Amino acid sequence: MFTIEHDFDATVITLVDEGSPHLEEDVTIQAFEECVTIEQYDPRQDEVVKIVMSMAQVRELAAALDLPEGVYRLSPRKAPKP
Repeated sequence: MFTIEHDFDATVITLVDEGSPHLEEDVTIQAFEECVTIEQYDPRQDEVVKIVMSMAQVRELAAALDLPEGVYRLSPRKAPKP
């Protein structure tokens, strides 16, 4: 299950793990104009762990989800010709 909320400066997506008995903590993804943050509570350390990704890293992650094993570099998008 997941939720999507639109705040003033970000889109917030929360992923809820409804799987088998070993459930992981919810993951919160916040998409801002300049970056994306991913947060998850770590009960072992009793703190929220936060990862900040640039928009370039997010684009590379999205591309990587559909590619086989290997090393890749995305080339810049070309503007459409008028």
